[in-house]
Amino acid sequence: MPYVLDPKNKSGKRPSFSQLLQPLELPLIDIALLKARGNRPLQMEFEDQLHALIYFHLEEHTSGRHLLQVLKEDDFARQTIAPKSGINKSSFFEAINSRGLDQLMELYLALQAKASKLLPTEYGNLGELVAVDGSLIDAVLSMHWADYRGGSKKAKTHIGFDINRGIPTKIFLTHGKGDERPFVSQIISPGQTSVLDRYYQRHKSFDQWQMERKHFVCRIKENTTITIIKANIVKPGSIVFYDAVVLLGTKGVNQTEKELRLVAYRVANKEYWVATDRYDLSAEEVALVYKLRWNIETFFGWWERHLKVYHLIARSKHGLMVQILGGLITYLLLAIYCHEQHNEKVSIKRVRELRCKIKNESAEFENVPPDSDCYKMSGEDILYAKT
Repeated sequence: MPYVLDPKNKSGKRPSFSQLLQPLELPLIDIALLKARGNRPLQMEFEDQLHALIYFHLEEHTSGRHLLQVLKEDDFARQTIAPKSGINKSSFFEAINSRGLDQLMELYLALQAKASKLLPTEYGNLGELVAVDGSLIDAVLSMHWADYRGGSKKAKTHIGFDINRGIPTKIFLTHGKGDERPFVSQIISPGQTSVLDRYYQRHKSFDQWQMERKHFVCRIKENTTITIIKANIVKPGSIVFYDAVVLLGTKGVNQTEKELRLVAYRVANKEYWVATDRYDLSAEEVALVYKLRWNIETFFGWWERHLKVYHLIARSKHGLMVQILGGLITYLLLAIYCHEQHNEKVSIKRVRELRCKIKNESAEFENVPPDSDCYKMSGEDILYAKT
């Protein structure tokens, strides 16, 4: 039978945790069941694996061993997160490294689509903006698939980030030396605009994206050869000092076949040259779109710091992707929760409040003293964590 989050089960006794998981109810109905590969029954069902991954990221656990210790010793984690019969170390890591990837990817895509419809657009007048970038993950030497350089091992995520809604979109995982540029066409859909740093400059790609009706705003190197076709008027006093329709590159070598627009602007004595096919935007709006690319860097930093996504609990490529998808699902759940409960974007303040509510609700249910790391603000029904 399909997965169903039963509101009458033990997690329902902790309303804040149940509220966080609520967006998963409908998508879980259509998720294929995990099946044991032999005669031995699964010690960890998919729902157990999902809850463990969400709890790992939500509570900032630093390792798989740390999580397993909490699942064994903490009342809330043992009764609400862990499988009913408990979970041992070998069964947990076997599940993470070999099962659940297809189900997690399917669940992530469904949740991402749900969040896209629910969350408001901040820059809707600029179109569907998707920042694309790669992020390196420090690996260990035993992760032979994560080739990098100098004997070190690193993996790399390739992520699209919906700038309007502040949430991740598509994701791919490669070894550390994996080229980021080919993933743009896989991440961007027709009609969307990719927002890219200088590394993604490739003139053949500019032609290809225009043929695919995939827009782009991409910073280029200042020494790029330019052939001017038409110069546009620049507004006096604007940060923009150059706006023209051009061909990029050297003729007969690497010149673009299709003309495009080149906008240059100056901020704090630093010049930015940006190639785009967005003729519908003003030059100042093109500059703004590129500036918004920084939002993906902010996301990477917040995601890594506060959800501990890059603290490895897996060594295989399968397991690492499982862990990353768990982190993405957790972030999407938090984005929906913060919007519905506070009409705000995700913030560490709200995440800490949620952690304290879950802990104190669990303490009340178990009839034990509340967590000493949380306290109640005078005159407010809001729980905050000490910082």
